[in-house]
Amino acid sequence: MDEARARDVLTAADVLPGAAAGASLLALGENAVFAAGELVVKVGRDAELLDRARRELDIAGWLAAADVPAVRAAEPKALLVDGHPVTVWHRLPDPVRPAEPRDLAELLRIVHALPSPSFALPPRELLGGVERWLRLAGDAIDPADAAYLRERRDGFATAAATLTPHLTPGPIHGDALPRNVHVGPHGPVLVDLETFSADLREHDLVVMALSRDRYGLPAEAYDSFTQAYGWDVREWEGCGVLRGARETASCAWVAQHAPSNPKALAEFERRVTSLREGDESVRWYPF
Repeated sequence: MDEARARDVLTAADVLPGAAAGASLLALGENAVFAAGELVVKVGRDAELLDRARRELDIAGWLAAADVPAVRAAEPKALLVDGHPVTVWHRLPDPVRPAEPRDLAELLRIVHALPSPSFALPPRELLGGVERWLRLAGDAIDPADAAYLRERRDGFATAAATLTPHLTPGPIHGDALPRNVHVGPHGPVLVDLETFSADLREHDLVVMALSRDRYGLPAEAYDSFTQAYGWDVREWEGCGVLRGARETASCAWVAQHAPSNPKALAEFERRVTSLREGDESVRWYPF
C-alpha cells in the first residue's frame, strides 16, 4: 500500500471533518497514519489486519479505564473500507521533547503491573508476521534468504516455547520502543497499541537490549532504561532466544518494503547477511 492508495481509502472512509487530501501523512508502514485537525486516522495495509485493529480499540478502552497514559480512540469501532481497516484516534498535543528510553521504562512499569483485562489478549506472536512479510516481499528478495528466515523463525519459535521467565507473565506492550512513546505537556504517553499481548514481560525489555546491540543506542541511554525499570533483561538466560526471534522478525519486516523501495532491499540484505554470518556487530538502521 502506497500513500496514494492510502489516501484513496481515507477519502472513501469519510471520517474527517475536512477533505482527506489535506490530511498530513505521519507514517507509512503496516498502517498509513494521517492527521487532520484534532484527529488521527490509521489505514491498515490489508484486511488481514482488521481483527488487530478491533483489538487495538478494545485495548485503548481498557487502558483508559485503568487511567494508563495512552492514546485514546475517537471512534469505538473499526471500519473496513475497500479492503483496509480504518480506525480514528484523538490527536495528541505536540511533543515537548523526544521520548527517551527512561520514559518508556516508566510506562512499562505501569503496564507490567496491570492485571489482565476482561477480554482475551493474544500471546505475543513475535514471529507470526514473518510469513506475510515474506509473501509481500515476493520476488524482490532472494528465495534462499526467505527460506533461511523461515527456518530461523521455526527454530526460535520452538526455543521460545520452553523459556522459564524471570518476571510474572501478563499484559505487555509488545513493541516497546521510544518511538511508541509521545512526550506531551502532561508527560509520556503510550501510542501504537496494536501489539499489546499477554506473554512474557521480558519481550518488552529485550527490544531495548537489541537497540543497544544493533541500532546504536548509547550504553548510557540503555542504562537509564534499566535503572528506571529496575532490572536488566540481559541478566536472564532466555534473553538470547527472544533477541534472536526479534532479529528474525525485524529482518522479515523490512522485506515487505523491498518491492517498492531500494533502500529497504539494501537494509534487508544487510540484516540477513549479518544473521547468516552470525555477526552481531553489524549495525542495523531503523526503517
